[in-house]
Amino acid sequence: MTPTSPSRRAVLTAAAMAGASPALARTEAPAVMVSTWDFGRAANAAGIEARRNGGSALDMVEAGGRVTEADPTNTSVGVGGFPDRDGKVTLDACLMTWAGDIGAVAALEDIAHPVSVARAVMERTPHTMLVGEGARRFALDQGFETAAMPTPRAEAAWREWLKTADYAPVISRENREWRATPGGPGNHDTIGLLAIDAQGRMAGACTTSGLAFKMRGRVGDSPIIGAGLYVDDEVGGATATGVGEDVVRVAGSHAVVEALRHGADPQAACRAVIERLARLRGGKVAASQVAFLALDKRGRVGGFALQPGFTYAVTDATGATRMVAAPSLFEA
Repeated sequence: MTPTSPSRRAVLTAAAMAGASPALARTEAPAVMVSTWDFGRAANAAGIEARRNGGSALDMVEAGGRVTEADPTNTSVGVGGFPDRDGKVTLDACLMTWAGDIGAVAALEDIAHPVSVARAVMERTPHTMLVGEGARRFALDQGFETAAMPTPRAEAAWREWLKTADYAPVISRENREWRATPGGPGNHDTIGLLAIDAQGRMAGACTTSGLAFKMRGRVGDSPIIGAGLYVDDEVGGATATGVGEDVVRVAGSHAVVEALRHGADPQAACRAVIERLARLRGGKVAASQVAFLALDKRGRVGGFALQPGFTYAVTDATGATRMVAAPSLFEA
């Protein structure tokens, strides 16, 4: 069983015992697109179609993100996302290109495709992030489609949660009330996407509705460049999923990319940042999930998580996709 409150020494010991990164398979074709979680398969299919039609890496990750955002059965991204504790669905997204161009939105309401709004912020404004009502007004001014949120399914889940939820704004109450491991397979909160286009350029995107029943106004790592996403066209890119507060603490995706820059392979880079988080936070992360996914310029892929259960989709230039279960610091 996963330990619930290990000592700092126990966490450090687990990190040390994680061992070296397994050798990368030499027979696998280089990846051109990766996405977090099982729903990354459908996202990658849309991204590869954009690539075949001459689209850029930015077009690829936007197309993939839009697929997940439009899925009403997905309870952690887009229109199907579970609401905050006030019953409002708030959406976060960001993108980053090979040229260092960035755009993001946070706490956006009633807009169907926040990943596309983030792209519009990047391309049509002098800013890098818009939030809340200002982000919504910008999206409407730009002609973006609205959507009714929460869905009936998401509203029903929220009303069920209210039966036992104390509505007082107590710090960290969410950690005690989640019905699954925070950030785990039952409550993961992001799709992160990384892509390489036919010109060899990289881009990435993240989009989310955030953790279910979060405090009103909460923003995690997903729209924050350097935390939920980072791309450097010299070496590669990384994205994060899980409990955003912990990703932000270590500037997670940027840290993974810097490890790539210093010679680590993608899996080793992801593992190194997970181990850094474990050293920093000790037992405070023992029951939470954080995971990183990286794609380097050579098309090598790796992922690593605190807890078992993190999966990701890897697609090559032919469109062949495989699902990978990432190794983790703690065992089941």
